[in-house]
Amino acid sequence: MDLQSLCKVILVSALISLVCHPCSVTAGDIVHDDDSAPKKPGCENDFVLVKVQTWVNGIEDAEFVGVGARFGTAIVSKEKNANQRRLVLSDPRDCCSHLKNKLDNDVIMVDRGHCKFTTKANNAQAANASALLIINNQKELYKMVCDPNETDLDIHIPTVMLPQDAGVSLEKMLTSNSSVSVQLYSPKRPLVDIAEVFLWLMAVGTILCASYWSAWSAREAAIEHDKLLKDPLDEIPDTRHVGSGGLLNINTTSAVLFVVFASCFLIMLYKLMAYWFVELLVVLFCIGGVEGLQTCLVALLSRWFKSIAESYVKIPLFGAVSYLTLAVSPFCIAFAVVWAVYRNVSFAWIGQDILGIALIITVLQIVHVPNLKVGTVLLSCAFLYDIFWVFVSKKLFHESVMIVVARGDKSGQDGIPMLLKIPRMFDPWGGYSIIGFGDILLPGLLVAFSLRYDWLANKSLRAGYFVWAMIAYGLGLLVTYVALNLMDGHGQPALLYIVPFTLGTFLTLGRKRGDLRILWTSGKPERPCPHIRLEHQTIEELNDEK
Repeated sequence: MDLQSLCKVILVSALISLVCHPCSVTAGDIVHDDDSAPKKPGCENDFVLVKVQTWVNGIEDAEFVGVGARFGTAIVSKEKNANQRRLVLSDPRDCCSHLKNKLDNDVIMVDRGHCKFTTKANNAQAANASALLIINNQKELYKMVCDPNETDLDIHIPTVMLPQDAGVSLEKMLTSNSSVSVQLYSPKRPLVDIAEVFLWLMAVGTILCASYWSAWSAREAAIEHDKLLKDPLDEIPDTRHVGSGGLLNINTTSAVLFVVFASCFLIMLYKLMAYWFVELLVVLFCIGGVEGLQTCLVALLSRWFKSIAESYVKIPLFGAVSYLTLAVSPFCIAFAVVWAVYRNVSFAWIGQDILGIALIITVLQIVHVPNLKVGTVLLSCAFLYDIFWVFVSKKLFHESVMIVVARGDKSGQDGIPMLLKIPRMFDPWGGYSIIGFGDILLPGLLVAFSLRYDWLANKSLRAGYFVWAMIAYGLGLLVTYVALNLMDGHGQPALLYIVPFTLGTFLTLGRKRGDLRILWTSGKPERPCPHIRLEHQTIEELNDEK
């Protein structure tokens, strides 16, 4: 195996360890510790994100994001209805006793701790505060609830918790002898954002393109194989540019081991999610992106520049490389480097998506599911993997490990780059709609297998499996986004919805049509040997002559 083939195998193995990330929306930094907190009279508000806009000496300044309490007055949703009030520091700072401040409908800022949230709110209300800002003692936010036995809940001022870093910034503003005022409001998210529509189209389109390329390569390989069997002495055309070499077939053992290795890698990401580790992942992503973009461009351009695509030069360590590959490589490397350098700018998601889509298409071209049995094992394992690390891991780690890794909460950055994302265009909270590579790649392996089978079996679109597999994938992803919005943007394991749709449709159709045994075992239609077909053709011709 030359170095280029070895690099492909390593990239594929690393990618499969990184692919499973939840389809989620990033729009706030909230730790959902009290999802089951009961409502009761005086303590029945919905938990909402709150924007805290500041003005320093009458000039608009920083904006912070907090979370509203279960108790108190509901926060207005429209900015024009929110009043601008002076901000003051509480005395005492914890607001656990009667305040020494003289307030005139001011917003008071207090520290968390030493007493109940409702006690702080009652003391602030008694001092004539118009709102209460509680500064958390951590970088995350916390949902403020009422104790089950509390009765003093006649609170008529809004209460908002801000993260620790926001409190530090506000305190600096106040201690610099500046006049600071704030405005509190909680704009509502749109039910559906156009970003989710584009992300759905990107995911479906990526699988569609990759499936056709994979099926075309498989059919070309089958044609060349038939030619070789018909007449071994014929000169077989050079098909290295077709991309049929270096395929990696998954077996049931590797499908099961996928869960083990992916889980270990996810734990490593969770524990080592620091700045340097994210930078390392960016480098690996760029290497994979360059390989993917180069492979896609060479395959596309080889139709117009066939002569240089079929002309090769031998390079040490890399073996035979086409002149077209040499011409395309500098552009691909430059593209990845520019993205890596400017990946924090607002439009960097475009470059990330281009590299990601090219990488996914290339992997779906290299990695094949040989039959439905392997596909079922792989997707079933991924299904359990996704559910465990999104939902069950909360019980063990007190937070969803996969969502923390996907968002990059512990890295100080926007998260790992192994995902497709689009900015939410009409969401006042901003953020991105994201989908992990695994939510495209793993179902894509099964969808690509369905088209390869259809083409080799000469099935029409309606009589085949590909169209139905694509429809099932699209519906599964659509249901994911519906669940995402019903859950108010909380991260969802997309494979929880995609796998039953895609795999269930394939298994049901296969059983109904009587193809399940072939799909499950060989994964290829029964095709007679070219010698047998030629012999039958000769016998038929002789019979016709008689």
